[in-house]
Amino acid sequence: MMYSSRRKPVLYFKDDRSFLSRKCTVWKLFGLCMLFVLGSLLWVQMTCSGDMSQTVGYGHLPHQPCPAERQSSPAEDPSWGPHKMALIVPFRERFEELLIFVPYMHAFLNKKKIRHKIFIVNQLDHFRFNRASLINVGFMESGNDTDYIAMHDVDLLPQNEDLDYGFPNEGPFHVASPELHPLYHYKTYVGGILLLTKKHYQLCNGMSNRFWGWGREDDEFFRRLKTADLKLFRPSGITTGTKTFRHIHDPGWRKRDQKRIAAQKQEQFKVDPEGGLTNLRYKVESRQEVTISGAPCTVINTFLECDVSLTPWCQSS
Repeated sequence: MMYSSRRKPVLYFKDDRSFLSRKCTVWKLFGLCMLFVLGSLLWVQMTCSGDMSQTVGYGHLPHQPCPAERQSSPAEDPSWGPHKMALIVPFRERFEELLIFVPYMHAFLNKKKIRHKIFIVNQLDHFRFNRASLINVGFMESGNDTDYIAMHDVDLLPQNEDLDYGFPNEGPFHVASPELHPLYHYKTYVGGILLLTKKHYQLCNGMSNRFWGWGREDDEFFRRLKTADLKLFRPSGITTGTKTFRHIHDPGWRKRDQKRIAAQKQEQFKVDPEGGLTNLRYKVESRQEVTISGAPCTVINTFLECDVSLTPWCQSS
């Protein structure tokens, strides 16, 4: 009996200690959870405020804005203005340039508070490259939520934040003007980057579809601007000269198609009074919403059509 009387307290003590241990474990877990939550909140606060780089000695860490600091969307912020630009990029196979272009332009335009949507018009057919027709396709497929366009080469990046990409209400605005473009300096040049309201582009009937291969479609479009009695505007007060843009095209890697086939050499200097949006023939194979390094764009995979009886030079040989 003495043995068992000694055992009972021990057994009772064990049960009681187990009970207390369970209680302690619950409170310990609760305490650890609270410490974790408080630590997480402290980490977020320090990271958002920029103190983390000072605390842990990583001076190179970028400042991450707190949720309350994040900019409101363009649709909610009146300082972005009422207009929205369709940035149209005629494209074929220059993916290494596209990977640079889309995130760069998205960040550049956001910094300037330009509401925009980037359209990559990708030519899938086996005809020669037709920049003008692809821009026409981009105009037709850009939707009703944009009211002006930017005809934009994929290899031309603006380096000066004073360049104006705003709504060209007074008339077409040639951003990549001859005195600023790194390569082309003749007075009638309107290529590279040109802004127009959709109304003005339609007034010109778009661009001619006769220009297969590289070059001359811009010169013909300059004549269309004059015929439509539209005054051309260019940047003023830009002091960076030919360093205003970065030209990322590598001619050694991507050679331009400058061949002149059949009667193309004579036809390239003629005005095309009938052609443009009204005789554009194409098929959209697919539309893809793509994000490149966080920057959204719409890829319009397109098959252009060619009437070889009118423009036999659409074929490479």
